[in-house]
Amino acid sequence: MRILYVYCHPLPESFHAGIRARALGALQAAGHEVDLLDLYAERFDPVLSEDARRHYHDMSRNQAGLENYIARLKRAEVLVVQFPTWCFGMPAMLKGFLDRMIMPGVAFDISDPAKVRPMLDNITCIIGIVTYGRPRFMALWMSDPPRRIVKRYLRWFTGGKARVDYHALYHLNVASEARRVAFIGRVTRALKRLGP
Repeated sequence: MRILYVYCHPLPESFHAGIRARALGALQAAGHEVDLLDLYAERFDPVLSEDARRHYHDMSRNQAGLENYIARLKRAEVLVVQFPTWCFGMPAMLKGFLDRMIMPGVAFDISDPAKVRPMLDNITCIIGIVTYGRPRFMALWMSDPPRRIVKRYLRWFTGGKARVDYHALYHLNVASEARRVAFIGRVTRALKRLGP
């Protein structure tokens, strides 16, 4: 399967980097075609500029400068998003990526504003790999925005048809080495089983 792996963490020595290495290894060993989109390494510009916002609904102009990223998204059958939760949300870099990519003519058709239609029907599976600094009960108290964005919001743009897997490690700040290793093992086993 063609996989777009969107990775968002600034530190190469982070726990997330360790997860990513094992996850990519599992996907490649299973024979998948993986396109790693490391937002920090690629220096993705997450800022929706005044000009970009002004022409957001103009499909003859709204994709300017994003053509490569849009092609990668449209080519994917599987979308993986890996990120840490900061302030009970996704990092600004990833939020900015979505702000810029989820636009008319790419993720949805707004030709009839009363009946907006999803357009990412090429994506059949969405996988979230997410860590939280706080315990699960606190994330639930805040309605767990990252989980909702991955499981509900992103899925809508596939026409509601994509399967969604969400792998979360809560309370990472105090997680033992055994819990961290177990989480990586759970993620890699799930990715090895990934199929059409």
